[in-house]
Amino acid sequence: MGCCHSLSSGEVPQQRAHQNHGEGDPPLTKFSFSDLNVATENFSLKNVVSESGGESSNIVYKGRLQNHGLIAVKKFNNMAWTDPKTFVEKAHRVGGIKHKRLVNLIGYCCEGNERLLVAEFMPNDTLAKHLFRRKNHTMEWEVRLKVAYSIAEALDCCSSAGFASYNNLSAYSILFDENGDACLSCFGLMKETNNDRKTAGSVNPESVMFRFGTILVDLLSGKPIPPSHAHDMIHGKNVAELMDPNLKGKFSADEATIVFKLAFKCLQYEDRESRNTKHIVRTLETLQTKTDAPSYAMLEMAHHRELSSNKLSPLGKACLRMDLTAIHKILVIAEYEDDKEVVEFSFEEWMEEAKDIQEVRKHGDQAFLEQDFETAINCYSQFIDSRRTVYPSVYARRSLCYLFCNQPDRALHDGMIAQEVFPDWPTAFYLQSVALSKLNMITDSADTLKEATLLEAKRHHRKQDS
Repeated sequence: MGCCHSLSSGEVPQQRAHQNHGEGDPPLTKFSFSDLNVATENFSLKNVVSESGGESSNIVYKGRLQNHGLIAVKKFNNMAWTDPKTFVEKAHRVGGIKHKRLVNLIGYCCEGNERLLVAEFMPNDTLAKHLFRRKNHTMEWEVRLKVAYSIAEALDCCSSAGFASYNNLSAYSILFDENGDACLSCFGLMKETNNDRKTAGSVNPESVMFRFGTILVDLLSGKPIPPSHAHDMIHGKNVAELMDPNLKGKFSADEATIVFKLAFKCLQYEDRESRNTKHIVRTLETLQTKTDAPSYAMLEMAHHRELSSNKLSPLGKACLRMDLTAIHKILVIAEYEDDKEVVEFSFEEWMEEAKDIQEVRKHGDQAFLEQDFETAINCYSQFIDSRRTVYPSVYARRSLCYLFCNQPDRALHDGMIAQEVFPDWPTAFYLQSVALSKLNMITDSADTLKEATLLEAKRHHRKQDS
């Protein structure tokens, strides 16, 4: 087994590698569970970072060591890696691979039933987020080609090191470093032997080649394609039918055809065939034409960008703690003040119109104040059903009532309607975050909480500027 040393939470993890493993590389670090618990703030919800895309029950957290160095911590569930010796040996094997397009594994923790991996932190999100979720920015064609080439390089390196499998290779396991360059997460190389699903002599949707073909289809179409549907997406179609309409024709048809044919070949791959990753690298290398522009500029991201997660408002902190009582107090104090931003006529006119309906709302407000949440739900529901337009605070209040009544699905729905009425309202996102957490959708909850924090910061800056 490879060498290792214990690390206090103040030491600096190893830096990005720009070449393959050599004798001078730092040894893999053995972290204590206590150190990682401190680094992730007791594995706080606010530090969850999305990587699995719902394909894994294992969660990745952002952590900060005492020297302020950032790390990514993957926490396996208690049923994974029951043999500690196998886990440590595999971690050392993965840690021994060094490539500029592969995220460095810098350490692990193996204490009792706890199994954790520690890697360098990639600050610029996943391919899934940049490709599928950014409404106001379409990933340029040249960037997509560069991503495909970078991941092909990483997979070729892994293949040369004897790693024939990768757990759930997808757009969620492709991360962007501080320079905006795409890197393959090292966590997927830690695949348990009993989880390898082989289908000898047939196309295997779990194979690395098939999964890479799916990523190529993602890059062509701009859509998140489940591996089981990837073949159907291209079978019997031409490249023009598949291309992302958001590119608006700004791509080379010849280059797209090459990627299309390569994707088709990967999706036809059978396990009995030898993996020719070097051919894929050579093919994609010929398509790299825009090499002078820095990657972060091509992605329109800030260099060295980092989202601060510790500047939460009282409402944000209450939602992070899942403290419904504190959320209730904040909404009571806020009353309907924020609704003035979306009311098309004066607030006074709104309060005067349809007084009988307003009385129903007032009864709901009184019940809400007295924490009679079932009565509040009934009153607010009657009020909502009687109006063509209902203002966001009514939905927010009913959402919280549903949370108190253990109905998170309805709470989430109300939070989403409040967002439709008032798209930039942080309260709507905060309530959705709590509901998602109650529904055990941890990664989505963390993402929504972060979005609420950003919206709140923007509102604060606008108020300061006005």
